[in-house]
Amino acid sequence: MAPTPAAAHDEDMTNPVPPGALRVSHAEREPVVGRLQEAYAEGRLDKPELDLRLHLAMTAKTRADLDAVLADLYWVPVPPVHGQAASYDPTAEQRLLAALAHVLGIMTLFVGPLIMMCTRAKRSPYVRQHIVTALNFQLTLLIVTIVTFGVGGIVYAVAWIVAGVGALLALAGSPFRYPFTLRLVR
Repeated sequence: MAPTPAAAHDEDMTNPVPPGALRVSHAEREPVVGRLQEAYAEGRLDKPELDLRLHLAMTAKTRADLDAVLADLYWVPVPPVHGQAASYDPTAEQRLLAALAHVLGIMTLFVGPLIMMCTRAKRSPYVRQHIVTALNFQLTLLIVTIVTFGVGGIVYAVAWIVAGVGALLALAGSPFRYPFTLRLVR
């Protein structure tokens, strides 16, 4: 007895479909189009090749067709420039911890930021950046005071103001670097 068309259809539905054979939607095409535009901006593609690949991406039916458009364009993440803030907004807790590093530097010299470096630096890059900045500033002040036989202690009055500014900027979610500071800890 020959199988009915409905039975053949049901049998086809139970066989797994390879991932490359799945059909794509407009939402899946958009990131590919974005990557092609980035590749053109980076100089990896010229204008005629960009137009051809955009056409292929917009008319792709399956994931395999879409993957073929990007086959020779691997993703190259751009490393952040040294001293550049992260591109995300820090949370309230992260901002508070960063401000605390500056305030502890006022009250405990380098000890407070050093303890925070040991206990809290792995929480986020934003917090670590502020802890390292406060620690380097306090260590620089300590070295200046020792080298000048205590005369550099006068600088601490100005340091309190600068550390307060650092704490306020940390609360605002902004990066901050103290001026004239040795970068002993990175």
